[in-house]
Amino acid sequence: MAPAVLIENLKKSYGTVVAVKDVSFKVEPGEIFGLLGPNGAGKTTTLRSLCTLTTPDAGKIEVSGISVLDNPRLARKRLGYVAQEVALDKVLTGRELLQLQAALYHLPGTVAKQRINMVIELLGLQEYADKKTGTYSGGLRKRLDLAAGLLHAPDVLVLDEPTVGLDIESRFVVWDFLRKLRQAGTTVVITSHYLEEVDALADRVAIIDRGVVIASGTPSELKDKVGGDRITLRIREFSPIEEAHIAQELLQSLPFVQEVIVNSAQGNSLNLVITPQQDALITIQQSLNSSGLPIFGIAQSRPSLDDVYLAATGRTLMDAELAAVANRDPKAEKKQNMR
Repeated sequence: MAPAVLIENLKKSYGTVVAVKDVSFKVEPGEIFGLLGPNGAGKTTTLRSLCTLTTPDAGKIEVSGISVLDNPRLARKRLGYVAQEVALDKVLTGRELLQLQAALYHLPGTVAKQRINMVIELLGLQEYADKKTGTYSGGLRKRLDLAAGLLHAPDVLVLDEPTVGLDIESRFVVWDFLRKLRQAGTTVVITSHYLEEVDALADRVAIIDRGVVIASGTPSELKDKVGGDRITLRIREFSPIEEAHIAQELLQSLPFVQEVIVNSAQGNSLNLVITPQQDALITIQQSLNSSGLPIFGIAQSRPSLDDVYLAATGRTLMDAELAAVANRDPKAEKKQNMR
């Protein structure tokens, strides 16, 4: 069986701005695949190339074995695309907008009516379908946008930042909906810079940085490659830096401790990377207590996708987001959006 999506050596520049340098990944049928990365990493350009909305400079793109570059019209029939920005005609009702979308896809009248009723029910829009979209909340507008993307029953649903700007309740509604789609056999490709969203939803992930895929695999595989659990502790609420360094030296002598870093920016707390061990917290507490350094607070966690990004790039996703904002070129962005 052909992959649901195949992208190889994708490249795209806008003038002197390299949006995608070299992106390759494969999406299997019936899975949720996440593209994770900061703003400006190349995620949206990759999806726009996949959905025939922009023409790449080089590379291979296929949807269910169909070449997107050679047969764009046929490929579009297999794709549903929901952009990051929701653009709805506020004068029309939700049902009228779906009828317009059905006409654009040349769906026969009977089929269109059945599909519209189906997606309205699927996304819980029965109460709002015949109200003008200008009265919709942000969460309802996003749900209607998702309904429009599903109307022609695509093999692959492509979502660019599907929950950006939504409140927590609306985000969970979208998450639950995407899981139901996967169970029904629809392939879903999402981009996001929300770590918890990709971690919660995606069967597999590709992390993009500066137009290149720097890591790919299941979230668990990627986190396991980083190695070690994370422990954060504080000796006392406002511990002197000298105490923190004494604790650092003591903890580094424990056989299961891989690394200890003193974080002076957060009250001289200590960040540890350890080899997973059942009694790690007890051993750490006993060692510090015996040296007159009682623990004020301690927490243990597994590596996160941000740790994966940090290990690959030397910076966190938040650092990358801030750097992207600082280096943003409004003229280049305007030129890119016009294309």
